[in-house]
Amino acid sequence: MPLLFKGIKELRNHIKSLRKEQGASVGFVPTMGYLHEGHRELIKSSKMQNDITVLSVFVNPTQFGEGEDYERYPRDLDRDLAVCEEEGVDVVFAPTVEKMYPEGFSTEVVVKGIEDVLEGKFRPGHFRGVATVVLKLLNIVNPDRAYFGEKDYQQLKLIERMVSDLNLPVEIVPVPVVREKDGLAYSSRNTYLSPEERESALSIYRSFLLAKRLIEKGNREADNIKVAIREFIMSHPKVKKIDYVEITDENLNPKDIIENGDRILVAVWVGNTRLIDNWKVEV
Repeated sequence: MPLLFKGIKELRNHIKSLRKEQGASVGFVPTMGYLHEGHRELIKSSKMQNDITVLSVFVNPTQFGEGEDYERYPRDLDRDLAVCEEEGVDVVFAPTVEKMYPEGFSTEVVVKGIEDVLEGKFRPGHFRGVATVVLKLLNIVNPDRAYFGEKDYQQLKLIERMVSDLNLPVEIVPVPVVREKDGLAYSSRNTYLSPEERESALSIYRSFLLAKRLIEKGNREADNIKVAIREFIMSHPKVKKIDYVEITDENLNPKDIIENGDRILVAVWVGNTRLIDNWKVEV
């Protein structure tokens, strides 16, 4: 069973001792818990590249907007600890909200530009909460490498920019999207879906396959591909609405003509559940 820490000072002292006594390299996997196969891949990547793997479990309130699912977001620390034991995680950090945001806390991290588009446009303030908590966690754990999934692609690019701009001494390691056998991207929010909603949610991945076929046939105009994706997804009965379908380069700049390495990014409401996903153009 991994060592569990809930206090910041205690965790820091433990990691310092590991570095001093063993010269250990430290990999860090920040999560909001309710671990799934996507998180397992992050852990595996960390274990391959580091002596010690630290995983955090913290449902961060500052990245949830009013009316979002902070209160009902799935939580099960015992289940998460069991997953961590199976995967060989060495240390789990599970702080309380009061530890992370003590009374009087008043600092926010703003990553201009990236935080205002796509997810940022539909979830104002979301990325300020993300950047702030990730910076705090990186400062607490002080890892050599930190692992983030490409499923939250905009989040990954935001964190890469923050780390570069602030000269943080950590390597950000991207890990490709992990999907279930039928193509649905793993997400803790998948637990919200009814069987009928889950079937409609498959339209997201299948729309990427549709886009791939169209691009392979020579249709590289982004507007045409976006229309085809929207029409396909909205044809499914449990899809309520689409927040966005966008095609960008790897740095989230919108594209008119699609090239290899570009990203198709979507946010879709299936029933009352909001799902995001993306696909890298490789044809």
